Amino acid sequence: MTLNTAFDSPVHDAQQCFRRLLKAMSEPGVIVSLQLLRHGWQPLGVATTSVLLTLVDSDTPIWLSPSQANDIVRSNLRFHTGTRIADTPDEAVFAIADENLNPLLPDRLAHGSVIAPEHSVTLVLQVNSLSGGRMLRLTGAGIAEERMIAPQLPECLIEQLSDRLHAGSLGIDLLLT
Repeated sequence: MTLNTAFDSPVHDAQQCFRRLLKAMSEPGVIVSLQLLRHGWQPLGVATTSVLLTLVDSDTPIWLSPSQANDIVRSNLRFHTGTRIADTPDEAVFAIADENLNPLLPDRLAHGSVIAPEHSVTLVLQVNSLSGGRMLRLTGAGIAEERMIAPQLPECLIEQLSDRLHAGSLGIDLLLT
């Protein structure tokens, strides 16, 4: 088992990271910096590792896509957060994936409903860049009029998000790192 370091100052750093994540989640499309770590738990980047250290605990099972799951990640998650690694995506509160996203994954994740929006999964998606991709227009809660973003997202996810928008589903929460 290989354990890597976490936050230098666990309480202070997690609070700072939480405040930044709260801003990003309450104002969709706003980019925040999560650079409190020296390095992530490879293949997880610094931002993804920071999200997990801040939001995951023993009550929040996570699912790791095959490209993100290795002994280093599993060992560090268990040691630093006490989380349970879910066997299937539909069991998870958080799902971790990268640009090699399986096109079927979004349908396998727990989706919120009008009655229980809190039952949706948070998909933490590691992308190559938060710019240079297809231009997307965001509207809705937390956005005064509209916000334009261009992250490099997998085409299957863009299609899923567009389809959900028209179907009226509440869908999933999405954090891009």
